[in-house]
Amino acid sequence: MLDATTLFLDRPGTLTDVATIESTDTELVTLTERAAAKVRALMALEPAGEAEVLRIAVQGGGCGGFEYALGFDRGAVEEDAELEFHGVRVVVDSASARYLKGATVDFVESLKESGFKVDNPNAASSCGCGHSFQVADGEADTHGSGCSH
Repeated sequence: MLDATTLFLDRPGTLTDVATIESTDTELVTLTERAAAKVRALMALEPAGEAEVLRIAVQGGGCGGFEYALGFDRGAVEEDAELEFHGVRVVVDSASARYLKGATVDFVESLKESGFKVDNPNAASSCGCGHSFQVADGEADTHGSGCSH
């Protein structure tokens, strides 16, 4: 978080705080209300204690070089970023965070498609299936395989 403080001269030689304006950096990742509702419904189907958090990650693979991984976990581990959206605890590992900064996870349900959809500003290109992507700097997993979707 970036803080900007406005100061004014109270008396000669003395500065006094008068207002603090806070502006937040881009959220690491955001979960829409629709996605959170679906996650809560799916968590309720899991055994107690097995689905305490939604883990959002990026891993090598897919036809685009990277692919998204969403799954349940028992909790956060060291160096995970922890967030909460609409009653859902979300964790992101430190390696995935750089690829997910500013991303939004939504749940779509239509005649054409149904599932979680990631809108990621870091993706320079993505596979036609939408499950894998490549970042602008061309970094990709060289062990990735073809798209399995």
